[in-house]
Amino acid sequence: MSQSSLPPPEARRRAEVLRSQLKHHAYLYHVLDDPQIPDGAYDALFHELRGLEETWPQLATADSPTRRVGGHPLAAFAPAAHLDPMLSLKNAFGPGDVADFDRQVREGLGIEGEMDYLAGPKLDGLAIALLYRQGVLVRAATRGDGQQGEEVTAQVSTIRTVPTVLQGDDIPSLLEVRGEVCMLRAAFEAFNRQAREREEKTFANPRNAAAGSLRQLDWRVTAQRPLVLFCHGLGKVEGELPEGQHRVMERMRAWGLPICPRQEVVKGVEGCLAFHARLLADRDLLEYEVDGAVYKVDRLADRERLGARIREPRWAVAHKFPPREAITTVRDIEIQVGRTGALTPVARLEPVVVGGVTVSNATLHNFQELNRKGVQPGDRVAVRRAGDVIPEVVGVVEALSVRVPMAVPTRCPVCGAAVEQPAGEVVARCTGGLVCPAQRREAIRHFASRRALDIEGLGDKLVDSLLNSGLIDTVADLYRLKERRSELAALERMADKSADNLIEALERSRSLPLHRFLFALGVREVGEATARNLADHFRQLSAIEEAGRGELEGVPDVGPKVAAHIEAFFRSPENRAVVERLKAVSRHWQQAEPVVDSSARPLAGRTVVVTGTLQTMTRQQAKVRLEGLGARVSGSVSKRTAFVVAGENPGSKKTTAEVLGVRVVTEAELLRMIGSPEG
Repeated sequence: MSQSSLPPPEARRRAEVLRSQLKHHAYLYHVLDDPQIPDGAYDALFHELRGLEETWPQLATADSPTRRVGGHPLAAFAPAAHLDPMLSLKNAFGPGDVADFDRQVREGLGIEGEMDYLAGPKLDGLAIALLYRQGVLVRAATRGDGQQGEEVTAQVSTIRTVPTVLQGDDIPSLLEVRGEVCMLRAAFEAFNRQAREREEKTFANPRNAAAGSLRQLDWRVTAQRPLVLFCHGLGKVEGELPEGQHRVMERMRAWGLPICPRQEVVKGVEGCLAFHARLLADRDLLEYEVDGAVYKVDRLADRERLGARIREPRWAVAHKFPPREAITTVRDIEIQVGRTGALTPVARLEPVVVGGVTVSNATLHNFQELNRKGVQPGDRVAVRRAGDVIPEVVGVVEALSVRVPMAVPTRCPVCGAAVEQPAGEVVARCTGGLVCPAQRREAIRHFASRRALDIEGLGDKLVDSLLNSGLIDTVADLYRLKERRSELAALERMADKSADNLIEALERSRSLPLHRFLFALGVREVGEATARNLADHFRQLSAIEEAGRGELEGVPDVGPKVAAHIEAFFRSPENRAVVERLKAVSRHWQQAEPVVDSSARPLAGRTVVVTGTLQTMTRQQAKVRLEGLGARVSGSVSKRTAFVVAGENPGSKKTTAEVLGVRVVTEAELLRMIGSPEG
């Protein structure tokens, strides 16, 4: 049908429905920070409406979501008009869309050859505009509807990475900086965990957490939230700027502004797609959430010539990643029993692809969270997946008419033991201990894990086979498999070579130190750092076994709750029997390494992060050497990190360190600290 034809009634009705739905969900997302559908579902509705309006222009209205950005400002905040409109970006969902964008840019400029684009990540945060006059921050505003936002100057000023006064002597007299306020993944997970413990509202994702934190009327609440700022461009400027967006970003960094990480100039469509592929491959390794890549024409003069449409510039596009959220149906809700006896309700789902992975199970965390979200079998729910994190149900999209809360079981669904839920705790637990088959299976998996005793080849399926065949009953039985080699080799998917490899891995695990053994035992709330502190303090396993709560509380990071868990573990007859059998296997697990004088542990109490590829050693070897000097080696960067060791291709951890003001050292500096790798 031609564009001049009148739209049929069904198209008009559908457009009205789509506009209503999009406005509703935009309000939930931009204003209340409480989205009810995934980004991918919103994008699908948006593109359906845009397609109808392109086919029948008569359907377009002045207030259509395709012509607007964001939502109306909250009445509680003062309005703040943007000096230049804060436009949205057109989305690209595949190579063809990127090629179309590039073609339109070149046609608009009359250029035959390849264009230079500044490529960077599309950060999943809250858009913000910072206004500086004579280098001093005078106002911060949210995007709002693109023309007018909410003034949040007091709130933004509490963010550590936001400079209130710029540095340098070449700062324009008026400078409007555009960026994203974000919450790093590790900080988000910690925030939600603490909120669950306090029985408070949790956030669905880091973007909502950042937006909800910034939109606090009391700036003192915002000050307590772990927010960071990344700047990605400029709005209104009165003063001279260098030609080329990449040079502008360098100038912004020199002024003290934290610029958007991982930006680079690329050539043409192929350069854009290659950048997108690299960023997507690293997506789960990044410390911040991204939902795609952004390509911007680098030359500022070219941007001026290209101009903008009603809601989006012609010189930039957002190349989206596959969605991490999807909508599916709950088949059933089952209860899993974990290593520490925690009962976790799990939604069994109609299989759905989320972020390139087929998901059929998703956690509901605990019964309180399950009933807060109101999830029932048969519901249509939004499911989220982030990296290696277990998929979770975000919320109900379409519910059944009858809501029936799920009660906490009084008996373990696996072993029948009593279930306890102490006052003030949100987690219900099976009291069966190692008598419970589910806890026993998870305890063996943890014992063999890489950060525990690192028994290579002992994966989940083999653990199940060993238990089901009767070859093992507890972790202590693993060290009798050498005597039953023929039976081991006869298991499905094993054979002689695999059996020999497993036995060799078990032999190697005997020589690991006491703190690794303590962590492997799986005592509740005893992580790697606490296990090392226990080993360093008591020196002997027997001393830890006999210690009372008062003695245990004298260990760094061991409070009354953790002390109670340690004491209870070693007072359990079943646990003591297993530990006694394990003590007969290896002397290494019974006594800590020889005490060294404090001068040999100059990094005691300091947290270090190692990132990138090292040339003289592996990262694991560097970790061992640093721990020998007393350091705690962490996998994530925070304000408490002493320094970051950056090898080649360090990725986001180095960027995060720079943003947080954490010292970054080279491999050469590391070698000077620890000596040669062989030393």
